[in-house]
Amino acid sequence: MTQWTIERLGRKGDGVALSGDARALAPLVLPGEVIEGEAETGRIIAPRIVTPSPDRIRPLCAHYRACGGCSLMHATDAFTTAWKTQVVLTALAAQGIAAPVPQVHVSPPCSRRRAVLSGRRTKKGATVGFHGRASEVIVDLAECHVLRPQIVAALPLLRRIVAAGASRAAELSLVVIHGPAGLDVAVRGGKPMEPALFATLAALAEEGDLARLDWDGQAITRRAPALPMGRAQVVPPPGAFLQATEQGQAALLAAVRAALAGATRVADLFAGCGTFALPLAERAAVHAVEGLAEPLAALDSAWRATPGLNRITTEVRDLARRPLMPDELAHFDGIVIDPPRAGAEAQMRHLAATRVPVVAAVSCDPVSFAKDARILADAGYRIDRLWVVDQFRFSPHVEMVAALTPG
Repeated sequence: MTQWTIERLGRKGDGVALSGDARALAPLVLPGEVIEGEAETGRIIAPRIVTPSPDRIRPLCAHYRACGGCSLMHATDAFTTAWKTQVVLTALAAQGIAAPVPQVHVSPPCSRRRAVLSGRRTKKGATVGFHGRASEVIVDLAECHVLRPQIVAALPLLRRIVAAGASRAAELSLVVIHGPAGLDVAVRGGKPMEPALFATLAALAEEGDLARLDWDGQAITRRAPALPMGRAQVVPPPGAFLQATEQGQAALLAAVRAALAGATRVADLFAGCGTFALPLAERAAVHAVEGLAEPLAALDSAWRATPGLNRITTEVRDLARRPLMPDELAHFDGIVIDPPRAGAEAQMRHLAATRVPVVAAVSCDPVSFAKDARILADAGYRIDRLWVVDQFRFSPHVEMVAALTPG
């Protein structure tokens, strides 16, 4: 067997392994470890640890080696936090951007309130869980140290829902959200909703005390699955994007509020259901822009139902294809922008042409974040404060907020 030394972790969490002039990627390893294994197409599929790192610990979960939901459960919390922080700083440094020492928030285990699970019907019932690592096989979960206990407790019910409504050939997607009203489940890829299936699903929703069960756009709503966003209560569209943990959302919001302290006219770009817009409206007038109509409708309804908030206007607009122009941006004294993983190059270029006093840039991808920040830096903006938020425990994902001001 070939021996390899792990030089470092790549930004997706795999180890970069070296053996002489050879280089390969290996999962579930840590920097400095010596491993054995054979590389195939640049990957060591099943490395054997010869010399473990002092940062290595025993994983908590029995599914860990098979399940693709986690990839860093074998590392100490201190290592993971330091590594994720360095990933952000390295991405910024690669763009020539200096950053202050960040504040760091880490969400606790068993705190994920939103999960995208997969389900498949079997001869004996159904499997529900995450895909295996680099595999189409679904790992049927019996435990999970990431999800809220209420979601884990609902797995038997979710299997019965999949068994009732999946064809043998289909794989279902289940977006499961736990909130104050209970579980909100959105299923996609199931059989057509016929009367018999509706009756079965309605009975299962009643038995499981689900707040809402949405089946490919047809909802069985027993009570509104409202979620708090500041003082407002939002009923998101079925399967809507939300921050993964309540603690992570609070940390991101605290950072955005700190960045925009004093701003009275704020634009919230890629606003979603109002994670930032609704709390910011407690202090400022907000214009919320989002490419999808449904989240903005939920945001608007929540604003109208919440007394005491400043005005929120909404605009359905694809900011990748039709970004706000400099003359539109000039009306605001603060911008919060939370784009998808690919970043917001087009919008950033127009933002760079303004002198908006402060930009709170939120991101879930360090590389695209750094590229967007470079556009603003070229226009004279600098990062005054930086926050790192880890709400995806045991994974390589990391989020960040930067407060940028013009020099």
